[in-house]
Amino acid sequence: MDAPAQFTHLNSLGEAHMVDVTSKTPTVRQASARATLTCLPETIAAIKDSKMPKGDVLAVARIAGISATKQVPQLLPLAHTIGIHGVNVEIELHEDSVLISSTVRTADRTGVEMEALTAVTVSALAFVDMVKGVDRTVAIESAYITAKSGGRSGDWVRPQ
Repeated sequence: MDAPAQFTHLNSLGEAHMVDVTSKTPTVRQASARATLTCLPETIAAIKDSKMPKGDVLAVARIAGISATKQVPQLLPLAHTIGIHGVNVEIELHEDSVLISSTVRTADRTGVEMEALTAVTVSALAFVDMVKGVDRTVAIESAYITAKSGGRSGDWVRPQ
């Protein structure tokens, strides 16, 4: 039988703690994530025609995602404070859906998967906030990590 799994975020007493990464060497790391929303086709048309009552939905959602990326240690209790050296948030409008993608880069001691996921989820929340007054059907359908590179565990890409 295999040995019991050792949980990295539990100390010898079984208590949650932050992993000490002090001795790890900083390396270049990158992670990407994606979120999908659904909404009415009329909402997409109004966004494209700059006719949303609250203003530029895409700019607000993009900036919200970028800003949120830098707040991960305040949101997730065991996340490390790391340098965020690059954040890209892209928003694609489709007939009745929205695809938000992010890529986050660092040269630090731990990965940026949670930062990339936070970027797309907060972007999605900001999108909902900007359109909910005219489209009560708007919904966040999914959010997930699509790829990561760097660090001890190497590269990973979500299978299609």
